[in-house]
Amino acid sequence: MKKKIAFITGINGQDGSYLANYLLRKRYIVYGLSRRTSNYKFQRLKYLRIFNKIKIIYGDITEYEFFSNIVKKIKPDLLFNLAAQSFVDYSFDNKFTTYEVNTKAVYNILETIKNFSKNTKFYQASTSEMFGNSKEKFQDENTEFNPISPYAISKVSAHDLVRIYRNSFGIHATSGILFNHESPLRGPEFVTKKIISSLVRIKFKNDRPVKLGNLSSYRDWGYVEDYVEAIYKIINCSKADDFVIGTGNTTSIMNFFKLACKEIGFDPVFKNGRKYKYCIDKKSKKKIMQINKKFFRDKELHYLKAKISKANNILKWKPKTNLKKLIKIMVAYEIEKIKNPHDENFY
Repeated sequence: MKKKIAFITGINGQDGSYLANYLLRKRYIVYGLSRRTSNYKFQRLKYLRIFNKIKIIYGDITEYEFFSNIVKKIKPDLLFNLAAQSFVDYSFDNKFTTYEVNTKAVYNILETIKNFSKNTKFYQASTSEMFGNSKEKFQDENTEFNPISPYAISKVSAHDLVRIYRNSFGIHATSGILFNHESPLRGPEFVTKKIISSLVRIKFKNDRPVKLGNLSSYRDWGYVEDYVEAIYKIINCSKADDFVIGTGNTTSIMNFFKLACKEIGFDPVFKNGRKYKYCIDKKSKKKIMQINKKFFRDKELHYLKAKISKANNILKWKPKTNLKKLIKIMVAYEIEKIKNPHDENFY
């Protein structure tokens, strides 16, 4: 039986790496698109020990002719667009780059499928950032979008393109509106990774306190391995559609910090300084966290919580990993990384 082909843009990102691993276990031939200038290279794929199992293609998804030639050549059964300019703060200073990567590229992909590979099933990585500061107690597929950053606007535009191409041209085009999902291979600029990696270094390397911004923001945090299973179910759903994926629970950054401290062995005590709050470990009296105004976002999202009834009912999907277990997994990775400082495969 001929193996099916999957094509992943953004293959070397967190989601791309875990999704590639998931698809390889399902016996797919996996192609991955990567920019030659990508910051992270392939450490994640190497850590998962799958780099040599993937057919890497170098290029830019904003170049229509280049991208269409690839799709015409490999005719993928599944095409996952996980490539994005995903940093909210960066998007304010680099609006046109954000639009090119997050919106124009999606237009290129949809046009390519429509014109040259009509049987290819497509998945677009949408985001809970599209909801902005929603007034609802939870967000689902019917919640109004209220983007508050150029990044979120670009993602809403791409999300709408997927819906239009699905309805107008009969393409099997789907979107997953994924809430925050974390793993040991999360980028260091994301607050969960920053908190855990910093606290582990403080514990074992006597490092400096972690600097954080707003502790009062609430997020719905899940584990990426659960979410790539949802992505696979979405793209293979008999009827192409959009699905919200999350845990249905929301937690503040403050509580995430406390849970991470507990897992690592700190007993956090919060103090008010002359300007900003800070935190010490009760036993050692060592400062482990300092609030810094530099890390406050001008347009902060205050509260996100997914309602995943549709995914439950149609996809038969629900998350398997709770927040405490997720933190445990991330902490174990950082400790192992400290113990093996010369292992280049650690991200």
